[in-house]
Amino acid sequence: MDIIKQLQWRYATKKFDNSKIIDDQKINILLESFNLTATSYGLQPVKLVVVKNKILQAQLVTASMNQEQIGQASHVLVICIETVIDKTFINNYFSRVKALRNTPDTVLNPFKTFLINDFEIKEQLEIEAWAKKQAYLTLGNLLTVCAIEEIDSCPMEGFIPSEYDKLLQLENKNLKSVLVLPIGYRAKDDMFSELKKVRKPISDSIIHM
Repeated sequence: MDIIKQLQWRYATKKFDNSKIIDDQKINILLESFNLTATSYGLQPVKLVVVKNKILQAQLVTASMNQEQIGQASHVLVICIETVIDKTFINNYFSRVKALRNTPDTVLNPFKTFLINDFEIKEQLEIEAWAKKQAYLTLGNLLTVCAIEEIDSCPMEGFIPSEYDKLLQLENKNLKSVLVLPIGYRAKDDMFSELKKVRKPISDSIIHM
């Protein structure tokens, strides 16, 4: 696999072939990739909502600035943040660490105590801003994996989160939508698929020291 070739192949798909559906094996690769994405402290304050329901997708189009890709896509991935990062949330993380690694409490407790105290003094907006940064990490990872698997995608910030949250009943799950990623296979008449990728020269993007 030539990763540079695949990243050149990838583009923000403007029109999906709505007759083509991504198979479960490839979807599972994306789900595993999402779950394996690096996040700050390893806390994973993000969740992925997978929408594969044409009726619901059609409802989401109007909440997505009428971007038709949402309705055409095989699946719509909605990247969400957890809105409650409290002592219980952090304790649950360290319980997983202990169960999987059998790390002694004497090693875990100082860091656990630090995180609990640190998040207790943070404002809610600060916590959500931190969590949103982790959401963008997961998006970047998903885009790369989509390119490797030759799954077309279109990352979106252009949607109304409050409408998504209402339609997907996210508030009941202590979640907020942050990013949207419709995925599928490009339509043959999507003219954007043939356009050259526009990027700065590497010499303008990279600084060597």
